[in-house]
Amino acid sequence: MHTENLLIELGTEELPPKSLKQLGQSFADNFRQALEDAQLSFDAVSWFAAPRRLAITVSALAQSQEDSVVEKRGPAVSAAFDADGEPTKAALGWARGNGIEVSDAERMVTDKGEWLLYRANVPGQPVITLLESLLNQAISRLPIAKPMRWGSYDTQFIRPVHTLTALYGAEVVPLTALGLNSGRTVLGHRFHGEGKFELVHADNYAQALKAQYVIADFDERAQAIKNELEDKASQLGLVPDYNTALLEEIAALVEWPVVLQASFDESFLAVPKEALIYTMKDDQKYVPLLNQDGSLASTFLFVSNIESHDPSLIISGNEKVIRPRLADAEFFFNTDKKKSLESRVESLSSVLFQKQLGTLKEKSARIASLAGFIAGQINADETQASRAGLLSKADLMTEMVMEFPEVQGVMGKYYALNDNEPEAIAHALYEQYLPRFAGDTLPSHPVSAAVSLADKLDTLVGIFGINQLPKGDKDPFALRRAAIGVLRIISEQQLPLDLNVLVDKAIEVYGGKLTNSQTKDQVIDFVLGRFVSLLQDQGISTDVIQAVSARRPTRPADYTARIAAVAEFKQLDEAEALAAANKRVANILAKQGIDGELAIDGTLCSEPAEQTLYNALMQVKGTVETAAAQHNYNEVLRSLASLRAPVDDFFDNVMVMAEDDKIRQNRLALLLLLRSLFLKTADISLLAKS
Repeated sequence: MHTENLLIELGTEELPPKSLKQLGQSFADNFRQALEDAQLSFDAVSWFAAPRRLAITVSALAQSQEDSVVEKRGPAVSAAFDADGEPTKAALGWARGNGIEVSDAERMVTDKGEWLLYRANVPGQPVITLLESLLNQAISRLPIAKPMRWGSYDTQFIRPVHTLTALYGAEVVPLTALGLNSGRTVLGHRFHGEGKFELVHADNYAQALKAQYVIADFDERAQAIKNELEDKASQLGLVPDYNTALLEEIAALVEWPVVLQASFDESFLAVPKEALIYTMKDDQKYVPLLNQDGSLASTFLFVSNIESHDPSLIISGNEKVIRPRLADAEFFFNTDKKKSLESRVESLSSVLFQKQLGTLKEKSARIASLAGFIAGQINADETQASRAGLLSKADLMTEMVMEFPEVQGVMGKYYALNDNEPEAIAHALYEQYLPRFAGDTLPSHPVSAAVSLADKLDTLVGIFGINQLPKGDKDPFALRRAAIGVLRIISEQQLPLDLNVLVDKAIEVYGGKLTNSQTKDQVIDFVLGRFVSLLQDQGISTDVIQAVSARRPTRPADYTARIAAVAEFKQLDEAEALAAANKRVANILAKQGIDGELAIDGTLCSEPAEQTLYNALMQVKGTVETAAAQHNYNEVLRSLASLRAPVDDFFDNVMVMAEDDKIRQNRLALLLLLRSLFLKTADISLLAKS
């Protein structure tokens, strides 16, 4: 079948930069799905996205659908004809609906009887006639939260659309979408080139736009910007400070990127670099440059959308734009330093944390109390932890943080140092927010860890305590992130902390504010529940996680130690047999209703296999209990692995449910001991077969 490449482009006003990449990808995904649903053959769908356009190309798109055979089964023959062999109303109605006579119907014989059958060849529809519906379907599914109307059009889109280009090879596809009729007109760069031009062939799209100063391919444009940023920074002996999000936002703002170098007055470098970097990145989309030691340079890079004959004018204009922003930061910093953080704590009483849980001043007091308690648990300085907790939210009342919210914590550190607070306290004010996202660094000092844990636990316990549990994807207080932060800090830093103790203390600190009687259990279950996704991301198999979770260990460091031991145990040759034996033992004990303790009498072990298992259990029991008390779960499971042979022999040769009640109870006691020794680490009966 003949194929051609298809191009469809929507020429728009400037699209929202933070949404541009997602819009481009969604456009391609939606159209690909529409083509597949329409059973049209094609090789691939590619997408283009620039500030003033969204486009897709479909390579090797078939000119029509394949012909198909449609089969429609009618009534059973027994119901299609009456006793005289005449068609019944059911048969006549079915035939009429298919445009045939009953006599034209075929017969289909199945195991359940004979049926009337209509079989027809349906020719495939030309792609030209299908595209309008497919395009509108793809557009309607774009992730547009707030569509808008423009001019006299009734249609809605994320921004006004001015051109609709649709070419199948060199042929214009006649279709209508968003109130526009398709053609071959494409908008070029707003300031360079011809402004608009006629596209001859779908295959020429990207190249023709480059001739008009537009790089339509989003990834190509981002890569070009990245390469030029790196090259210019390297020439200066500096390091560009940007991440993927900033790079992609810049790429979404320009169609013809030109990287230029500018600078600001070095006197601004007296302001903490984080505040300067924030305003350059977030407000202006500039790329700060760092010296090799990590300090901020007074030179920065920015990306222009114009290839100017006199770049100095653009550079000068951008330097004029950044100066007042930096001057604001300098003014706020110098003004804020005139008051200590401690003097700002009282003003936190005017800011509500949560209506039922009180103000930020009350939260700070709770963090101080809880941080001091946690510090005592981990041998950190309790006085410093309490002090840091008290000051933890004070920087929220500074001019700098009110203007630039992203630097909360960061400015707390600088202002604390300015107040001559100990370094441990200053760093805790910044590190209380760590980790901020997946993979982020953890607090670097025990005092910081205590404050960070206190802050997160106070939020978790408080919000659960008033029954404001997160539902679905709604988590306004970021409780999931807080829970993961708690787990990571405790487990990765091997802190000797128990969630039972921590949550009890957090509840106590709240006094009578909490109304949910299930707060403790719900918080602990919620936090432990975050372990599943956290460990799965690390490649831990689900059955290993389930085996440990069944024991509900509430010490995160202990939890991860058990995970490591069970994962290692699962690789042993003995693991599968012992897991199966544990499952069998669990079922036997459950049927007998046994979940307590039973005494074992060695003299009642009459069978050789029974005596062997008894001796083996007695031999490893002390080792296992000592190792478990020391949280050495690898040693626990290695010792228990030696029981494989006696356990197998026992089940092969001994009848557990003996007629003699004393012997039966003694054998159940043996199995209960076996089970309880394994349960000191995990429920290995839940391990899947290899």
